[in-house]
Amino acid sequence: MTTADTTPPLRIGLLGTGPWARITQAPALAAHPGVELSGVWGRRTEAAETLAAAHGTRAYTGEEGIDALLEASDAVAFALPPDVQAPLAVRAAEAGRHLLMDKPVATTVAGARAVVEAAEKSGVASVVFCTLRFAPETAAWIAEQAAVEGWFTARAQWLGSLYAAGSTSEYADSPWRREKGGLWDVGPHALSVLIPVLGDVEHLTAAGGPAGTTHLILRHTSGASSTVTLGLGAPPGAAGVEIEFRGERGTASIPGWDGAETAFRGAVDALAEAVRTGVPHACDARFGLHLTELLAAAETQARA
Repeated sequence: MTTADTTPPLRIGLLGTGPWARITQAPALAAHPGVELSGVWGRRTEAAETLAAAHGTRAYTGEEGIDALLEASDAVAFALPPDVQAPLAVRAAEAGRHLLMDKPVATTVAGARAVVEAAEKSGVASVVFCTLRFAPETAAWIAEQAAVEGWFTARAQWLGSLYAAGSTSEYADSPWRREKGGLWDVGPHALSVLIPVLGDVEHLTAAGGPAGTTHLILRHTSGASSTVTLGLGAPPGAAGVEIEFRGERGTASIPGWDGAETAFRGAVDALAEAVRTGVPHACDARFGLHLTELLAAAETQARA
């Protein structure tokens, strides 16, 4: 005879109603067996009501709606531009709510640091959704490579065609992506794979390339080096994701993964585990701050 699990669901409110919320976060939260989607907040009333109705929950809008959603939730997930996300994450942490943030946490070091300070002062758990750290296939592969010694170098290339002629992606309408480019949008993904395998970045060189592309050369604490190419304006035929490590035992290339929704469910699981145990996840707000520090340094160099 087994005892039924009486653990109450984690009540998670969703802040944001854009494509990322609609396509990935809301469906993942609504379908998660350990979660109650406690509401959806949006700046546009109609969008919030439409998304909430699609998933059987309540819509919130306006400043008072943020406070009401926080009151109804144990944690909040963010599907907002990074520099809108950061101050709202501070507000949520100060209210004692756990944080499931998107990458980057912020596009300024000060903004990301404020989130860390608020989370640590309140003692809330936090997870930053770097997709490859939570997709089952790639998370297992990263852990496997981190256990291998003797890596010599690595190469990461993440090129999208968001801004190529003929693109119909909804994400191309995102003002912050257009302003900050692939460095800030997909750079966190690449760094979140390289750092746990090769060690922290102790030296960074950055340079700009065509159509907003950014090239990085990194030296890691393990002694290995890596190169990174990031962009959102590549021609469709040049777009794609490749990450490989080369070392004493040969070459290891990252496998494919089963979409962002599955990965986001993994991030929800990670947040729930951090809430339950009190043990910070490796991809927490402090790791998000460190990514922001690296990206800000790279942006300064590339512009120079």
